[in-house]
Amino acid sequence: MQLGIGADGPIRGRRVAVTGLGAVTCCGVGVDALWDGLLHPMVVGGEVRGYDPTEFFGPKEARQLDRFAQYSMVAADMAVELAVDPAKAGVMFATGVGGLDTLASQVVLYTEKGADRVSPRLVPMMMVNAGAAGISMRLGWRGPSEVICTACAAGTHAISAAARLVASGRCDVAIGGGSEAGMHPVALAAFANMTALSTSGHSRPFDARRDGFVMTEGAAALVLEEYDHAAARGATIYAEVAGAASTADAHHITAPAPDGSGAVSCMELALADAGITPDQVGHINAHGTSTPLNDLAEARAITKVFGEPGPLVTSTKGVTGHGLAAAGAIEAVAAVLTIHRATIPPTAGYEEPDPEITIHVVHGEPMPWEPAAVLSNSFGFGGHNGCLVFLPPG
Repeated sequence: MQLGIGADGPIRGRRVAVTGLGAVTCCGVGVDALWDGLLHPMVVGGEVRGYDPTEFFGPKEARQLDRFAQYSMVAADMAVELAVDPAKAGVMFATGVGGLDTLASQVVLYTEKGADRVSPRLVPMMMVNAGAAGISMRLGWRGPSEVICTACAAGTHAISAAARLVASGRCDVAIGGGSEAGMHPVALAAFANMTALSTSGHSRPFDARRDGFVMTEGAAALVLEEYDHAAARGATIYAEVAGAASTADAHHITAPAPDGSGAVSCMELALADAGITPDQVGHINAHGTSTPLNDLAEARAITKVFGEPGPLVTSTKGVTGHGLAAAGAIEAVAAVLTIHRATIPPTAGYEEPDPEITIHVVHGEPMPWEPAAVLSNSFGFGGHNGCLVFLPPG
């Protein structure tokens, strides 16, 4: 198996199985809540519903952890069900803004009451590595524990990095994922003022009426394990991570390359890394933010790689909204579930086709399918692109 394109070419190594899934999203706490929300759309983005930190943390611990770190640890806890050599277990987690809520509240406190009132916990609560550190300490895992911070592609990049740890033999098991809790009024105002947010309050990926994304928060985690070891212990293998790639648009700090060239190269590299051809891909979990420029650029890129109409495409952001660095991780969980549960969720909010977009968007009702290779796309501010290829187990 190949995994990852590095400076010296593909990294060849061990097969990588997905043996655990965890999710904390606007649909609720747990993977089943996410899946039910995708199949029966009732919410669009926003805060995590049904989350009570006292169910997972003591009162003191909860006060000392920003919500993004809490979500990281809860998602990882849900996913992990195996005993491992702690020295051979690693964590690759992502966030975009880290403890933004904590930082903002402490700035207000400093302004109103002075420096002496600033919490000594500010730094460990706001730092972007708090989530990954919290997971490693909670599990006692002593392998690599690192953070990826590449905007909206970060969750996908973190899963790719975790898979490389397993494929290379550095780790027997690794957690990959991402977390975000950045729905502070200042952040919402900033996104609104740059006209990135939907003014209608609707997330409509690839729809002709799309007018911006809806913010959300949450986290998701995948447990990745050496395939033969997982099979030998009788683990549930949800899917195999068969390929991954990362590229840059080198175009603009927020806008994608209009021709989708960076996305095209990323998808092509990921397919080559997995050793498959475009016709073997049955489904794409698109980045699909519901913004005019991003959706059009991604659709053009998909058409360039796969032709018309190409594979079945879904954007889960019609339900979940956009979770920034958590988005790719949440969508990776959804992509794996489409394989494990032989069903493709519809793209909520998609009703009026855009004549400039010719991809095959699944909408209306969930679609049963015979699982095949699934491509999961993430494209972030700064021109960061990330793609993952999942295969059915076997």
